[in-house]
Amino acid sequence: MLNALAADRARIADLDAQIRDLERSLSVLRSENSAAQERLDSYKYPVLTLPNEIVCEIFVHFLPPYPICPPSTGPLSPILLTHICRGWREIAMASPALWRAIHISGNDDLVSTFLSRSVLRPLSIHLNEWQQPFDDLAQDFLAPLLPHCARLEYLTLRLSTYFGPPLIDAVMPLLQRIDLALDNYSESPLVVLRPVPLLRAAVLNDCAAASTALPWAQLTSLTLTMMWPHECIRFCRKHPVYDGVEVTLPSLESLTLTDPPGVNEHPMLSTHLRTFITPALCKLQIQEHFLGSDPIQSLTSFISKSGCNLAHVHIANRRSVPETSYRTAFPSIPTLLFSRAGWRDSTSSDDESDSNPYE
Repeated sequence: MLNALAADRARIADLDAQIRDLERSLSVLRSENSAAQERLDSYKYPVLTLPNEIVCEIFVHFLPPYPICPPSTGPLSPILLTHICRGWREIAMASPALWRAIHISGNDDLVSTFLSRSVLRPLSIHLNEWQQPFDDLAQDFLAPLLPHCARLEYLTLRLSTYFGPPLIDAVMPLLQRIDLALDNYSESPLVVLRPVPLLRAAVLNDCAAASTALPWAQLTSLTLTMMWPHECIRFCRKHPVYDGVEVTLPSLESLTLTDPPGVNEHPMLSTHLRTFITPALCKLQIQEHFLGSDPIQSLTSFISKSGCNLAHVHIANRRSVPETSYRTAFPSIPTLLFSRAGWRDSTSSDDESDSNPYE
């Protein structure tokens, strides 16, 4: 018994010695740990030393260029920038430029948040209800927008069937471009435009064109989509600058006439260029059969009647007239381009080789 007690006392003494050695080792490790942490705490990451204005500019370039609307949520949204760290969240929330382009789709409850954070910046709005019936819920998305219509610069509405009062009836003095696509005709305009002195561009599909009243004479760009050429002409003849024979577009700078998909050289198309008077026109893209049986005479007559100074003419599907004849007839046009097929054809012609106009 006494021998066992003596052995335990010796064992305890040995364990105490080992514990003291381990504690000394732990003390050294804790000291090294503390010194390493102090060095880390004292280090300033270069990106965190940037002025807030530079960080904001980087954030702006993270998003698509204005007026393109990024998604409201997800990896390409400005919301993502508020989830990185507290400092960057504060910068993002205090940067109105990040919140001025708003994409409204689905059950989106962030519209009011974006509008509030954009402060007084001009707005770009994209409402997309194209894939589902337009209902009261979608109309509710526009409710918080209406008090901010005076800030609207760019407006895109893609709407399924809707019959009702105007969705937007407000003053929009900053509006520059409107893009409307409907999948059904409406007897009354869905967007009522009060004086819009800055409006220059409009994109309308067939249903929107039949349901929209715009200040046509001040437009410099008009795009009609999902329409046959004869429908485009019928549309033009309805607007206020039509005098019964011709359509005068005094501010139009670019005009493109091409066949709709699946249609080749429709006989009705050859008379369409005569319909337009475009004194400000600078750029004309046209398929040769639009110029009729005598393309050079047709183009000469159009230029003379419009009084325009064309700087760029691209003739596609050239077949009947050599390029040299065009160049001889129109020496004052700096850029004359030709292609055998559509606008993106870079095939060289019989007479000489031309560069691709889209390069």
